[in-house]
Amino acid sequence: MKLVAGIDSSTQSTKVLLVNADDGTVVAEASAPHPDGTECHPDRWWEALSAAGRGLLERAEAVGVAAQQHGMVTVDEDGAVVRPAMLWNDVKSAPQAAAMVAEFGGPAEWAARTGSVPTMSFTVTKLRWLAEREPEHAARVHHVMLPHDWLTWRLAGGGPRSAEGLGGTADPSVEPATDRGDASGTGYFSPANGIWLPDFAVRALGHPVALPRIAAPAEVVGRTSWGAAISAGTGDNMGGALGMGIGDGDVAVSIGTSGTAYAVTERPSADPTGLVSGFADATGRFLPLIATLNAARVLNVTARMLGVDAAGLSDLALKASPGADGLVLLPYLDGERTPNRPMANGVLRGLTTSNTTPENLARAAVEAVLCSLADGIDCLRQCGITPNRILLTGGAAKSEAVRLIAPTVFGLPVVVPEAAEYVALGAARQAAWALSGAAEPPTWPARPAVTFEGTVTPEVREQYGALRDDAAAWQES
Repeated sequence: MKLVAGIDSSTQSTKVLLVNADDGTVVAEASAPHPDGTECHPDRWWEALSAAGRGLLERAEAVGVAAQQHGMVTVDEDGAVVRPAMLWNDVKSAPQAAAMVAEFGGPAEWAARTGSVPTMSFTVTKLRWLAEREPEHAARVHHVMLPHDWLTWRLAGGGPRSAEGLGGTADPSVEPATDRGDASGTGYFSPANGIWLPDFAVRALGHPVALPRIAAPAEVVGRTSWGAAISAGTGDNMGGALGMGIGDGDVAVSIGTSGTAYAVTERPSADPTGLVSGFADATGRFLPLIATLNAARVLNVTARMLGVDAAGLSDLALKASPGADGLVLLPYLDGERTPNRPMANGVLRGLTTSNTTPENLARAAVEAVLCSLADGIDCLRQCGITPNRILLTGGAAKSEAVRLIAPTVFGLPVVVPEAAEYVALGAARQAAWALSGAAEPPTWPARPAVTFEGTVTPEVREQYGALRDDAAAWQES
């Protein structure tokens, strides 16, 4: 039995799966936490990977890494990290994002060239922030990588000479590599053409900068110290799509730290409104995607307010009527990306003496998160995607309330695959693909799933939409 390892380096933790390359069966798994926050030194990811991978990685014949998108890892000529990585959820480059969109020809030009209109999440806006706010650090930057690029590079032996790798010392001369999928979230890559756009990076940072080599989807980009093949790796959303094996008519919705909705298509997308990011996927296709900053943590915060756990919040929500008796929550607690309102905050409207109950507040929170993602699915429809069903994943997909209410909000059957680390599975599937040298990824059996259906309640989205649109008039957008 050939074993491969899939690594998911997310915002919160590193997960490592050891998987049978032939059928995707998980043989062993482990995880290690990351620090909280919107910045993180990459060394903390490496420490978590070393801890989670101990006793697992060395058993693998191939390794793949999927990691959080958009993070900015800056490295100097000696291979040392210049400053802590700015992560996807760092919103302080919002002014730079707005300025760059205007400066580089407007939204339509950005969409045409990069597939997306960058928001504060994108790497290119973080480079501009660095140039303006930390010029001494910007001047030291020789190479810019994404989180998965940096981890793949370290596994292949890259890094400052003083650094210890998994089983050996590091060498800054090792060439970093990335894939189309993760590169497409930088703001200086063309998904349609599969090439870097270095002029965008230069104009953001103020001087030329080295970028990782773009590897083919099934390419072996290096070897670990114990001889395992290293696949190109990818971004977390691309890894999730590969892990779930999403096909025609599927829209994947993940409700985790962030919320996402995406589909795999044969043609690139370029949405000039900026609501849909026109990413590439991990197989040579494309992955139009919407992302929200506020997802499962909205439910966590509401549960904390009510003094219950996640199961308690679900129980309360299911005791309330659809629409929560007119109580409506706008869930933009920490600013928002879709729609692009970095300075927005949460709003609770419709309070009366009769509807201010724990049940209604719990229901309003669940409906708010689902309505926000339903708005995103509508954006995908406007890009020519016709969803037939929703594949629901993420931590919040374990909630009975989320599962039962989702089809009434989305208006589609909601399929909940069994709980699994789908991003890490996708990374493992890519590693198995690279190991095999085949033309297409290996076909692994679909995971067991449960389908939920329900009667659509249009009033829920109507009252949510009214609050969303009213708030746009008096919150900064």
